[in-house]
Amino acid sequence: MVRGALVGICAVLVAASAAGCGGSDAAAPPITTIRQLRQFRILFPEGFTRAQMAARVQAVATIAERESHRKVRLSGSGYAAATAKPRAFPGFGAKKPLEGFLFPDTYDFDRKSTPSQLVQNQLGEFTSEWDRLNLSYAQSKNLTPYDVLTIASMVEGEAQVPSERPLVAAVIYNRLHARMPLGIDATLRYGLHIPPTESLTQSELHDPTPYNTRLHDGLPPTPINNPGMAALEAAAHPAHVDYIYFVRKPDHKHHYFTANYQDFLQHEAQYGY
Repeated sequence: MVRGALVGICAVLVAASAAGCGGSDAAAPPITTIRQLRQFRILFPEGFTRAQMAARVQAVATIAERESHRKVRLSGSGYAAATAKPRAFPGFGAKKPLEGFLFPDTYDFDRKSTPSQLVQNQLGEFTSEWDRLNLSYAQSKNLTPYDVLTIASMVEGEAQVPSERPLVAAVIYNRLHARMPLGIDATLRYGLHIPPTESLTQSELHDPTPYNTRLHDGLPPTPINNPGMAALEAAAHPAHVDYIYFVRKPDHKHHYFTANYQDFLQHEAQYGY
């Protein structure tokens, strides 16, 4: 996905022409009608939450109205309302919240586009991309499609470097298999609405929210963001390694991975994260 400006605007010219037919010399000259349509573009990065997407919609709608001098139907509140109710998805069992299913990509719209239409485009894109996944490995580990989607969101929330996505996924798989708490801080941040730019306090680390994977075994109740295809692929096909620990390095991007607890403690003390 291209990570560009919030909104791109282009003019689309639609021409329709009619010409005389037959052999008559008196045929009428071609008639051409040209109308200009304002097209806008909205980009949702991988890992955006539903709330972040609603805020992005509002920001883009404001820009679109300023650029076109026309009212647009998209709004942040309208998007939030359109994504508020759980829906049923083939292969996912009972109705699910839309967090996780709102596929991050670039979408075009015009001033008449509605929030519901944008959401339908996202869900359609999710279905198209999801159907490309091979879930046989995850199924062999007794994981459901919704489990894979949730793991993908955790991978998206933790991995900043593409090559680490399968490794983070492997740690999650290995910890689930060992019945160890996952200890993924991104889930706690989601549950408490704490951005990654803020440090977690000791009281927050012990908060009983069901999204605290330090305290509660297993996966969080729902995905914690809307993952892209690379994270989905990693969640369906984790690296075949024995890692069960990782420590974030000082650059805040890379991690140190290990299967040894003492090694983990050493690097945790070294890096301080």
